[in-house]
Amino acid sequence: MAETRKTAREAAARALFSIQEDGAWSAQAIQRFAGGLERRDAALATALVGGVLQNQAMCDFYLSHYSKLRLKKIQPRILLLLRLAIVQIVWMDRIPDSAAVNESVRLAKLLCHADSRTTGYMNGVLRAISRGKDALPKPNCATKEEFYSLFYSTPRWLTAALIEQMGERETRKLLEANNQPAPTVLRVNQRRADTESVLRELREQGMEAEKHETIPHCLVVKGTGSIADLPCFAEGRVTVQDGASQMSVYALDPKPGSMVLDCCAAPGGKSFFLSERMNHTGTVYSCDIFAHKLKKIQEGAQRLGCSNITTFLQDAAVFRPEWEGKADYVLCDVPCSGLGIIRKKPEIRYKDPRELEQLPEIQRSILNNCSRYVRPGGTLVYSTCTILRRENQEVVDAFLAAHPEYALCAFSLPVCGRCEEGHITLFPHIHGTDGFFVAKFQKMD
Repeated sequence: MAETRKTAREAAARALFSIQEDGAWSAQAIQRFAGGLERRDAALATALVGGVLQNQAMCDFYLSHYSKLRLKKIQPRILLLLRLAIVQIVWMDRIPDSAAVNESVRLAKLLCHADSRTTGYMNGVLRAISRGKDALPKPNCATKEEFYSLFYSTPRWLTAALIEQMGERETRKLLEANNQPAPTVLRVNQRRADTESVLRELREQGMEAEKHETIPHCLVVKGTGSIADLPCFAEGRVTVQDGASQMSVYALDPKPGSMVLDCCAAPGGKSFFLSERMNHTGTVYSCDIFAHKLKKIQEGAQRLGCSNITTFLQDAAVFRPEWEGKADYVLCDVPCSGLGIIRKKPEIRYKDPRELEQLPEIQRSILNNCSRYVRPGGTLVYSTCTILRRENQEVVDAFLAAHPEYALCAFSLPVCGRCEEGHITLFPHIHGTDGFFVAKFQKMD
């Protein structure tokens, strides 16, 4: 059950503590601590958490200029509360500086049992930043890589990898887009509603809603509060699904009556869309290695009326003999670094890069194994929600080298048109979606 907090700032602080101390995802932490707030306060809590995660390096840069105490000496929770106040002072025009300072000091007493020396320090540093906010120090960096890393609060290793892959100009555009709020996209279930009626309903309920510029049957919404509380969601007329994750389904393009394997299906959005595209005929086998995630898929399928989805507890890297050569379509949306969804999960940027080194090997293993399930003449799609070549193009190249029976084939996507090369990387600053990679193969007869 969601925990109710008195203020948006308190909810944001508790969420930030949970992210730092427990490794919680920001979305889950916000839902837990801001779930009982009024819609406006919940939105503010969400913006505050995102602001801290997106501007952490610059917050610390400003602190280092105004604090006589070295940042490493500041107690971690106090440092988070300082960042929380700085985000409000520097990046949020509508919040009075005095409110930002006073509330952070209050939270230090409430949540950290801070003594008068600590609160006095906080008050002094934050008021100094407030007084000087029209002439704050500017980063003096030797290279674009160093500047981008600091200004956009992106670790140096990731900034360097992106510059090597994309060049400085495109990297700057991407990092800037990563620090913008991610739109909430609702896909209208065409089996239960039409887009126009849902659009009218949401607007009548006081929400901002517009049709998606490029993706059919999708709405971009703001001011919804908890999506799960919307009648159109509870009744299975809409589901939440970013445009990028829909693109792998568009690329696969399954026909009604087919056998489809969704090999890494959780949380189920692609399986639901596959089912709808097939008019709930044929069979969609939705697989995952965690039973509790399969339960969520089953609940979602029931809510949306996806009657042709069957779940399996199955490791995508482990061969299942009875499926060999049987599937018309196979979707491998593999585990990845998630660096394409930084807008939604800004904390992903702070992942230890050493934890990501084994991912290409895992991805190749899954793709190699699941390719065995495709019948001759069938279709295989490989996708990730990352933008790194080593998890995308390099995995595809290795797969093609080892599997001459497969060839890339062209496909079309609503967000970018025809992809003649058989693969594409989507970017927030270019396509208006999450970062995503899609490659389509056909197995020779």
